[in-house]
Amino acid sequence: MTKTNKFGTKELCLLGLMAAIVVLMSATPLGYLKIGTLSVSLLMIPVSIAAIALGPVGGAIIGAVFGFTSFAQCFGADPFGTALASYNIVASFASCVLARVLAGAGAGFVFKLLSKKTNDYVAYPVTGIVAALLNTLFFMGSLVLFFGNTPEVAGWKGDLNFFAFLVVAVGINMIIEPVAAGLVTAGVGTALNKAKFIGVNAA
Repeated sequence: MTKTNKFGTKELCLLGLMAAIVVLMSATPLGYLKIGTLSVSLLMIPVSIAAIALGPVGGAIIGAVFGFTSFAQCFGADPFGTALASYNIVASFASCVLARVLAGAGAGFVFKLLSKKTNDYVAYPVTGIVAALLNTLFFMGSLVLFFGNTPEVAGWKGDLNFFAFLVVAVGINMIIEPVAAGLVTAGVGTALNKAKFIGVNAA
């Protein structure tokens, strides 16, 4: 099982590496796949790795890095995010940052639970899948909760009610994000396990 009681040099290096990967991905097409007005994010993959290697705290920290890169786009880089921030900057911060912190921490708790019930090689992909689903649920849910009455979200939502909209929106993301997160998290997690960075063989 992964050690989460303290961050030593190895853990801090991994934390810094995951943070750097998030920043790099957020600045390139590697981080977001645009589908119309939707932005399918692949940035939960490094968040999942941090959650596996460093527990809920590590997942929350890298989730926060992801969130801040998303929040930064609300200042001109992303027209949709900029429009929402003009209505309520605090709600935009919650949607971008707090939602990702919760998703990262949740992924860490999921891995801790799974690693007690099964072997790590099963827990890795499942954690990646759950992390992506939590990100979509928290982010999309917060958009509807905070901005459901704005022209941008109301027009996007159309005549669908709150729950129907979530099902449709999450359904689109569900095709890509969890599959990619599960596969890549499994591969990277296995490699880090063999390198004794994480897992039952970690030093």
